[in-house]
Amino acid sequence: MDYCIETKDLSREFNGFWAVNQLNLQVERGCFYGFLGPNGAGKSTTIKMLTGLLASSGGSVHIFGQDLATDGIAIKKRIGVVPEDLCVFENLTAHEYLTFIGRMYGMDKKVIGDRREELLHLMELHENPKTLILEFSNGMRKKLAVAAALIHDPELLFLDEPFEGMDAIAARTLRKVLDVFIQRDSTVFLTSHILDIVERLCTHVGIIHEGALITQSPIADLTKEGSLESAFIDAVGNPEENEGGLSWLSETTEC
Repeated sequence: MDYCIETKDLSREFNGFWAVNQLNLQVERGCFYGFLGPNGAGKSTTIKMLTGLLASSGGSVHIFGQDLATDGIAIKKRIGVVPEDLCVFENLTAHEYLTFIGRMYGMDKKVIGDRREELLHLMELHENPKTLILEFSNGMRKKLAVAAALIHDPELLFLDEPFEGMDAIAARTLRKVLDVFIQRDSTVFLTSHILDIVERLCTHVGIIHEGALITQSPIADLTKEGSLESAFIDAVGNPEENEGGLSWLSETTEC
């Protein structure tokens, strides 16, 4: 099997707490991989280790068969990353920011210009070119972050909660962009709480809970007996309901 991402016992400790514990991921090249889990399960910690933003406490990461620990620079030239906490330079325009990112990758000036204009139009960010990123809405910032992650033509795209806080129009634009990206046999690794979007977009799913990988499989296998939501709840468990409920909600008031 041709794996784009493969980890072996990947772990991360924070002051005695194992946020990620012996994680063994296998992500096939060309797939759309949804990485799911409850809040605090270890999703963001994992994606930071996979992209070299956070050192692991143990285990290994291989991207395109290369060891991230020894070939990190070469790997980073082949991946794009949109972190949950967007890191953009707010005092630049979108045009200036994409130009800067292109130069950081050592791209040719003409190539930068062509791709920048194409991405700005695709993301519907080409109007008001003098507007600073400081004035952008959250959805606009996320679309710009995706454009920056794509400008150097990566083979693998990491997206950490890209749809959170997006309006319907921005989310639709992003879905279209990701569809095009996948159709060219590239790979997407996505974390999201929005199971409907994951079920619609992803071909494979991994579920993490309390730092451990519970399951990973083609999404068709998980959903053959029901929805992704049902499969997710079955995997991570359903918290016991408060039998008493909220008493004030159940009270009746006589008029």
